[in-house]
Amino acid sequence: MFNELDPILHSQLRLAVMSILIGVSEAEFTALKEKTNATAGNLSVQINKLKEVGYINVIKLFHNNYPQTICKVSPRGVEAFELYVKALQAYLNPGSR
Repeated sequence: MFNELDPILHSQLRLAVMSILIGVSEAEFTALKEKTNATAGNLSVQINKLKEVGYINVIKLFHNNYPQTICKVSPRGVEAFELYVKALQAYLNPGSR
């Protein structure tokens, strides 16, 4: 029997954001926008969804009088991502269970 895939992480853009954040200590909104090729509006909505479930922390600052949004993966987000990857691996390798 296969484990259910986390519907929050199963979205392509949210998964891309989490994949980026897993590999770095933090990422600025514009860097995430460039790496994901997402529009600012769509990325903002998806970041808020990740924040609402506690997978990421969002810090809003001002840098040289410009707003800056920094995203960091939370411990809960790391755990959810690892579980998602394990569940996905079970789908890719059903005979190895």
